[in-house]
Amino acid sequence: MSGTSTITQGDYQGFPALLIRTPQANAALSLHGGQLLSFVPHGFDDLLWLSPNSTRPPGAIRGGVPVCWPYFGRQGQAATVPQHGFARNSMWTLQDAQTDSQGDVTLQLALPMPTASGLQLTQTLHVGEVLRQSLTTEHTGDATATFTQALHSYFKVGDATRVHITGLRGLRYADRYDGGEHQQAGDWTLQDPRDPGRSDRTYQSAGDCFELHDPVLRRCITLQTSGSRSLVVWNPGESGIAAIADAPADAWRDFVCLEAANAGEDVIELAPGQRHTLQQTLGVSPVSAETPLSML
Repeated sequence: MSGTSTITQGDYQGFPALLIRTPQANAALSLHGGQLLSFVPHGFDDLLWLSPNSTRPPGAIRGGVPVCWPYFGRQGQAATVPQHGFARNSMWTLQDAQTDSQGDVTLQLALPMPTASGLQLTQTLHVGEVLRQSLTTEHTGDATATFTQALHSYFKVGDATRVHITGLRGLRYADRYDGGEHQQAGDWTLQDPRDPGRSDRTYQSAGDCFELHDPVLRRCITLQTSGSRSLVVWNPGESGIAAIADAPADAWRDFVCLEAANAGEDVIELAPGQRHTLQQTLGVSPVSAETPLSML
């Protein structure tokens, strides 16, 4: 595919953003939160969902890929701290931007403020036929430090009640709704008879490749991860989204969150001078219109 790559400052659905155009895909990135807002491989609709009712900076943005760091939820923290840490509410700095011979663009970003324990965070974003996103945490302090984190990806779907996710069969998960541990039976769906219509699950000892099959949008989104042993699958359902002020009442049907994470039992511990990288790679392929929906 011919064409040149560009990075410009502009507006994306009302958010100030870096607009990235390559021969293979377009993307939008907010420096507020270091948050990917959009990834559109050519020939496909946006892989990510962004709430039309989202608050604007300096509030947290609802949708895209929020960066949860240095803790996930409020794990190990006081109940008064901001949900999911300060990275998603902070201004990031663009340190470098490069274009390779294929026209793919790679951005390097940094979160200016370290934690009190000396943890510092940088992000690499590679935009091409696939999207690679990585968070690297470096320990610059002088005592062992721990953290949890996630790339809280909101994947756009045609109807959340009709998608299924492979790669989770048989895995143990912690359910935030009942506080218990369970084992995944079959593929994930929102129609799971154990707790239908909603999901807030942290899968432990998860693998590194998951597929979200969407029969309505006729596509399969692939999520490959490294540097994590957890995967969070979240959809608040019809009743849960009523408590989310920055999303429409029917928006729960429009997204499913698959989150490459280090959370729950998967806590990262770094000694002084060590670093850790969490990475996800997003890809997409079409599903043939002739494929029976029962086979998806």
